[in-house]
Amino acid sequence: MAKNKSTPEAKNENNDAESVKIEVEVMDEVPETEEETNPSETLQNELSVERDKYLRLAAEYDNYRKRSAKEREMIYTDARTDAISKILPVYDNLERALRMECADEAYYKGVEMIMTQMTESLISMGVKVIPAVGEPFDPNLHNAVMKIEDPNLGENIIAEEYQKGFILGDRVIRFSTVVVAN
Repeated sequence: MAKNKSTPEAKNENNDAESVKIEVEVMDEVPETEEETNPSETLQNELSVERDKYLRLAAEYDNYRKRSAKEREMIYTDARTDAISKILPVYDNLERALRMECADEAYYKGVEMIMTQMTESLISMGVKVIPAVGEPFDPNLHNAVMKIEDPNLGENIIAEEYQKGFILGDRVIRFSTVVVAN
């Protein structure tokens, strides 16, 4: 006797076949991506991208820190240079006072002591006098206002200094005003 397809057993066989077909069809419909095939490679790529971003940010911060430290140092040096240049006319006046003849020995000694103290203060701040008389002329340090002929001096040698020049580190605060020979 032939089984009727409407029996429960036949229905189960049909359902199993249909369910198998559905499962196979569902699996065939889902496309496989690279992420599903190898998730560790994807994570490694993401990690390297994030590491690169981090290193760039760290380098940028380090450059910013160095640049701001350099700017602070430049501002400090500019402020020192400006303050010292404001004091130099006092130095010049004390120097002129010492060149003048004075009848009062105590007064002269007082001006001399003030000049010594001012010179020591400038030296303690790192300020140096630019050497001039007898030295070769250097346009980076000296300002020539006159040229003379002197057979005793060589070519481009400083014969006389009108105003002292000062330097702080490698920065000229004021150029020496000089007379150059030959």
